[in-house]
Amino acid sequence: MDTIAQLLVSGVMLGGIYAIMSIGLTLIFGVLKIVNFAHGEFLMVAMYTAWAITSVVGGNAYTAAVIVVPVLLGFGAVAYLLIVKAAVDKPHLVVVFATMGLSILMQNLALVFMTADLRDVPPLFGGTSIRIGPVYFRAELLLGFLISVTVTVALMIFIKRSYIGKAIRATVQDRDAAMLMGINVPRIFLLTFAGGSALVGLAGCIMLPLYSAFPTVGLNFVLIAYVIVVLGGMGSMEGALLGGICIGLVQSLSGYYIAPAYGQMFYFLLFLLVMIFRPNGLLGQRGTAMVGINE
Repeated sequence: MDTIAQLLVSGVMLGGIYAIMSIGLTLIFGVLKIVNFAHGEFLMVAMYTAWAITSVVGGNAYTAAVIVVPVLLGFGAVAYLLIVKAAVDKPHLVVVFATMGLSILMQNLALVFMTADLRDVPPLFGGTSIRIGPVYFRAELLLGFLISVTVTVALMIFIKRSYIGKAIRATVQDRDAAMLMGINVPRIFLLTFAGGSALVGLAGCIMLPLYSAFPTVGLNFVLIAYVIVVLGGMGSMEGALLGGICIGLVQSLSGYYIAPAYGQMFYFLLFLLVMIFRPNGLLGQRGTAMVGINE
């Protein structure tokens, strides 16, 4: 029972961290109706930036978020203005190839300037674990989970109650009507893409103490992000949180009882089952572009 409790707790915390990585992607899709195929490379840039700050200035990856999040906010804004903006109203394949090209460019630039070496940061508290009853918590995992859940809840409240959040919801429901009501839809697109990139920046700071940074690190997590977004319901922030926790649990349990190498197979199997029996995702609703934002 202690082992099961440990696996469940670890899976939930890991899933919460996966969720914050995926919410930026689901936010962009829900508003702009596009998929950013360079999402993993944005995560890679965030991890490298956090590593550089901790190596030069000191501190840890969490304090580096004070700099990394604004950097990714600006990076996302520039990427949108230079690449994505011109492709938003074009056929879907234009956005796919544009963001895939950006992904390949970013990977190769990272390989040239950072080489293929792994970049790590020292563990918190010397790598010691926190014990609560029979369950052990890795400090980085617990702190990352708490940050992820707090930011997710704060973002949900912001979307539902703030003026910008209401403008985003109006844009999701009907772009033309939103423009007639005086909402600057192109600016909402810019803010959404930049904000989603900033969330990826925060995810990079949370994940750096748990994983090494290297040029193709984004490929290891972007597939998980896509599965979480579709599993929870395209455009649903609540669904992304639930989907992340489901994937974390599946990965934790299958890795212990079967083999870590089969973890990806099992969460893709879960993904297929959800698509068969609930095609709109766990919290998706038929005809709703962004669950939790439209409501």
